[in-house]
Amino acid sequence: MAIVRLKIDVAGTGGDEAWREINQFDQIQSADFGPQFGSGGLAPGQVATTPPSESTPKPYPKGAWIGAEIRLQTPLLAQYAVSHYLEQERVLDADVVE
Repeated sequence: MAIVRLKIDVAGTGGDEAWREINQFDQIQSADFGPQFGSGGLAPGQVATTPPSESTPKPYPKGAWIGAEIRLQTPLLAQYAVSHYLEQERVLDADVVE
């Protein structure tokens, strides 16, 4: 299995809105998004990838990013996935880690 890590620009969005806007690569086996994969430009407690049920989440500040992990069957598919994700506006970085 190959793993691709992404840095997603979440500035101006709330919760997992930026992640839901990403056009996913067709051949992924699974994908996860959250601060456990890294984050930047955020104060502790400011990272909430699931919005509270009672209110609209506050937008993330300018420069904020949250990581994601994509799992694919082969390293070759991972390389294609990196190219796919880097073409998208909210993807700041994509790299194969395994």
